[in-house]
Amino acid sequence: IAMLIPICWLLMTMVHSVAPRWLSSVQPGVRWRYLLICLGIAVVTLNGVLLISSAVTEPLNLGVQNGFWGFLIVIVLTSPLQAAAEEMFFRGYLMQALGSLVRQPWFGVVVSSVVFAFFHGTQNLALFADRLAFGLLAAILVWRTGGLEAGIAAHVVNNVFAYLIAGLTTSIAALRAIRGIDWVDAGFDVGGFALFAVLAYLVARRMKLQTTVNLSLVRPAPAP
Repeated sequence: IAMLIPICWLLMTMVHSVAPRWLSSVQPGVRWRYLLICLGIAVVTLNGVLLISSAVTEPLNLGVQNGFWGFLIVIVLTSPLQAAAEEMFFRGYLMQALGSLVRQPWFGVVVSSVVFAFFHGTQNLALFADRLAFGLLAAILVWRTGGLEAGIAAHVVNNVFAYLIAGLTTSIAALRAIRGIDWVDAGFDVGGFALFAVLAYLVARRMKLQTTVNLSLVRPAPAP
């Protein structure tokens, strides 16, 4: 999945003749300060909601699985790349490509989110709705903040901590094999993502981030 990053870069360069950094934000490029702030927000909100949900539904039973520390190294090194690659393809390349076809931004937001949810394969309706909701919220954040940073932060934190908690409670193999969740868990997940999205948007407004492209940076200057 991480190979989606160089694939997107090649598509932008070879097919569209546009620098790959335009996939990351309207700046262009990654706005690192905002990304780091969003990572902090995601750690607090997503894990806070997880603790609340576990208290309401089923308490977490700690028990480190065999080989956990080796898994942890692999997770820390690979999960962020996987999450960033998915955001770059679905919310970066695909959403922009779809958005160029229709004037209304909602077309790119909705269609890219539906494709993202189906991309995860076999799943029950609650899990599909959970992933669709995440895709919609991440896509709206791209639209309203002008970049992928918030979506990448939420995606990275969600994936890394999901594997971390699985390694400390059940098993990573069980997490990878999951094909369904109940509606209560889906509701908590979506609630956590929604809370993160609101806070990330407010921070973007506070930082006065650029949300539209300066066309003079991507169009050749007129001849004198």
